Amino acid sequence: MQQKLLIVDDEPHIRMLIEQTLEELEDDGVDFFTAENGEEALKIIQAENPRLVFLDVMMPKMNGMEVCRRVKKELLLDNVFIVLLTAKGQELDRLKGQEVGADLYMTKPFDPEVILAKAKEVLGL
Repeated sequence: MQQKLLIVDDEPHIRMLIEQTLEELEDDGVDFFTAENGEEALKIIQAENPRLVFLDVMMPKMNGMEVCRRVKKELLLDNVFIVLLTAKGQELDRLKGQEVGADLYMTKPFDPEVILAKAKEVLGL
């Protein structure tokens, strides 16, 4: 089955950084999708049903927490593994992330090796 991965961040350089970090997964047949805001992300998730989503929290149109909540609590897409990425590392934000159903919470700046290892683990590569 074709593995799909979505990278969502309103900052182009961060999207690019994550894409470059995960580049080698393309050799394993992983399809990449990107979105620059929450609304776009939600549309892609509904249309493509990616296995893994790296989701920025602070974004225009719809923030990552809301996207995550909709995916997990309304669309009930439990097969979508959501990693929330945020510059805020406070415990309260972490708890909010858990509340909306995030599978993992990572603080920026993140370690590219950790992102790659997590992606491989989730995608079973």
